[in-house]
Amino acid sequence: MIPIDQLLSRIRWDEKFAQAEFEIGYYDRLQNDIIRVGLASVLDVGKDRFALHIQDSAGIIHSVPLHRVRQVYRNRELIWQRPEPPPIR
Repeated sequence: MIPIDQLLSRIRWDEKFAQAEFEIGYYDRLQNDIIRVGLASVLDVGKDRFALHIQDSAGIIHSVPLHRVRQVYRNRELIWQRPEPPPIR
């Protein structure tokens, strides 16, 4: 599986591949759920090696560490998914 930072870099630099509708699914600890956002809400895709900066509908920018990114969709098709973490014992 390709690392998420490499996939984001490809979306940023590969013009042909990037001509699609992308969504990022990240784990939100407060909601204990995967939140899906369109790539248009993500600022500076692929520039930060450690986090995504996502602007919500109120204009507030949130920093989401890349290790919380769980899914990437291209044209509504799941193209990347992080393996589930092992259960806590």
